[in-house]
Formats: sequence, C-alpha cells, structure tokens
Amino acid sequence: MAVEEEQWRLGRRGALLRPFCERAGVRPRGRSRRLQRALVDFGAEASFARAAERVREHYGLDVAAEQVRQQTLTHGAQISALAVPPPKRAAATLITQLDGSLIPIVVPPVAGEDRRCGKQLLWREARLCLARPQDSATPCYGATLGSVAVTGTLWRDTAHAAGLGPRTQVHGVGDGAEWILTQFQEQFGPQGDYLVDFYHVSEYLAAAAAVIHPKDPKRWLRRQQDRLLENKVTAVLRALATHLEPADSPQAPVRAAHRYLDQRRAHLDYAGARAQGLNIGSGEIESGHRHVVQQRLKLAGSWWKAPNAEAMLGLRVARANQLWHRYWSSPQTALN
Repeated sequence: MAVEEEQWRLGRRGALLRPFCERAGVRPRGRSRRLQRALVDFGAEASFARAAERVREHYGLDVAAEQVRQQTLTHGAQISALAVPPPKRAAATLITQLDGSLIPIVVPPVAGEDRRCGKQLLWREARLCLARPQDSATPCYGATLGSVAVTGTLWRDTAHAAGLGPRTQVHGVGDGAEWILTQFQEQFGPQGDYLVDFYHVSEYLAAAAAVIHPKDPKRWLRRQQDRLLENKVTAVLRALATHLEPADSPQAPVRAAHRYLDQRRAHLDYAGARAQGLNIGSGEIESGHRHVVQQRLKLAGSWWKAPNAEAMLGLRVARANQLWHRYWSSPQTALN
C-alpha cells in the first residue's frame, strides 16, 4: 500500500520532519509494531507463504513470504529470552515430563561446495519438557535442540518456573531412556521420584504376549498389567522368565520385556502413584510435542536450519507459556 507523504525540513540543512511516519509509528520501508505482530502471529502457526496469504486476506497488504520469515525468526529469537515468572508460593507436588521428537534439519554446504548437492538433510531431536503443580492443568514448557546436559539444565529451569521449591515433591513420568533417568536424578535428586510410563511398559509386554499366549494375547497382557498396577513386578518377571528366547535369537520380544522391566524396577511404583492421585502415563508430553513442536516444525516439505529451528521452538514455547502479550506490550521489544 503506497502513501503520499509530506516531508518538511527545518531550514536548508535542518532536520527532516515526517509527520505521517511519526504519527503512524512507522519508518520508510519499515513495519509498524502492529504489522510486525501480525506477521509473527501468522508465521508462528503456518508456513511463511501461507502466512503472507493470510496477511493479504485479513489486512489487504502484500507482504513477501521472505519478509514474514525474517520477522518471525527475528522476534522468535528475541521472545525466547523471556523467562516465565515463578509463582509466589512453591508447589507441594510438581508433575514433570521430558521427551524428544525428530524434526527435519538441513545443513548448508561448506564454502566452495555446490549449493545444490552439498547440503545435508537429516533428522534431529527436539527435546521438550514440561512441569506443573499437581493441582494445576496449565504446564510450563521448555524446548531445545541442545545437548543432553543443556536439556537437563532447561528441565530444572522449567520446573523452577512452575513452582519448584526446596521441599517440593517432584513426580517425573516418561519412557525409560537412560539419559532421561540420569538427568532426572541429577536435576532433582532426593526430591524426585521417576515413574516409567505405564503404557510404554505395556508395549513391551504386548510384544511378549504375542509369543507367550498367541491364542489370547490380550488376556495375558491384561493379567500382567493388573499385576504391575499392584506393584507385583516380581510376578510379571516370573511370567516372562519361563518363556525367554535363546540368547542368540534374532527376535526376542520376551527377553526384551524381561530386561526392560528388570533394569527399571525402581521406577515402577504404580500403586504408590495412583494412591497419591498422580498420573502414570506420559501422554501430556506427547500431546505437547504435537501442538508445541510438530504442528509447526514438521510441516510437509519443510526443512530448517538449526538456528532457525531454535528460534521457532522458542517462539512456540513462549506462546504456550502465555508470554506473547507480555512481549508485544513491552517497550523494550526491539522492532525491525
């Protein structure tokens, strides 16, 4: 949209006055705060090309998809620095979960290589964590493409933002990946009790059931699940032990289930969790991956440079953490 603008100068060499720009809060070839907010809002939820179409539909402005991309990623990097203010009172019990999902990453070619053939396409794990007080339905999120150590630090920071205090009981739930168990113990120590996701364990038992009781695997599986819920892990292990495949067997679902449960006995207290009204499944973090991470970063045909993926992750997490209005209301927000 073109605007004919009057320009005045104070004297022959004085300052240039642009009344329209000053009143509208814009600069030549620039974008107002309101327009930047709209570009980032659309760019955070849809592809940059689709976001440009929405700007045209709702505001009648022709904006290039590249402009939407630049604004979204620049503000995404800035909003990532905002921290969630911790509650005034520490939580008595905190629910926390951590898991990873793969997102598509493109590695540009090094200098001198053919830009068409030198790039690499790969999948990289985006790690998402959440924490919330037991009596709250609103979690606080954190996400990173960083290392395991960086993920662990972020996990604890996210728990602090959700109400972690020196006397808070921390209830962790997730799959039994060794790196997650290690980070949970390092970050929460004696305050924490980690529970392996009941449904993840059930997947191992379901695979074993098809071998042990092929005529009615569901019945055998339900029996073992009932035992697990009563903390009768030894009985489940005995039921598996009598059907272990040979050690050199290429397909050994029974042996895999037995090994998985035996190595994680300390994290199978389902009866204790249920008695305290605590969840035994990690569906909350899996849902978080879908609506915080995958909904935007796994669009068909999209590949991300790692820094851009980090910026988008930060933007998506900030919106999930209710920091959007605070960011745009702050006079310190740097406009482009």
